[in-house]
Amino acid sequence: MYDEVRKFVANFEMLTPEEVDIIVDNTNIREYKKGDFILREGQMAKECYMVLKGLVREYYIVDGEEKTTNFFSEMEPVNSFSSRKNNIASKHFLVCAEDCAVTVSTNSLEAEMCALIPRLGGIIRDAVEKETGKMQDEMAKFITSTPEDRYKDLVENRPELLNRVPQHQIASYLGVKPETLSRIRKRMLTAK
Repeated sequence: MYDEVRKFVANFEMLTPEEVDIIVDNTNIREYKKGDFILREGQMAKECYMVLKGLVREYYIVDGEEKTTNFFSEMEPVNSFSSRKNNIASKHFLVCAEDCAVTVSTNSLEAEMCALIPRLGGIIRDAVEKETGKMQDEMAKFITSTPEDRYKDLVENRPELLNRVPQHQIASYLGVKPETLSRIRKRMLTAK
């Protein structure tokens, strides 16, 4: 797994090989089994993660029903910013939808790494801003699109989820009931 970390960190071309070594040497990796919770509603988030292997599902419980809001796959960050940065209880769950290996970071580790590599703070800030922009665009697209458009977008941009995630979770992620997802899929098949 450390080879995966090295490949990912080496993509930041502004880092020297020595700085890449420092980051890799200080990376903590944790493994989880399918069904393990990384974070539960009501817990305080103290860590942030990046998925090296596997799939993490984010969901909320609304009126006793699970509402899937995101899936995080390989090389994607997983955070509960509102809980971690505001020191409040999480309102959502993070559960492993598959066996997972993730990097684990804390505020103190980030501060330590930024002290060793001063420009790392800027690199982290840029990465967080890009991820925030991506999430903002995804939310706007979700709000302004139809369920059928959401499904088409999923097929075009994240087709691997269709084979990795149960259909009822896909339906929840798209904001529809499983029966509605079945009708959308049927319409798309007959339209071909």
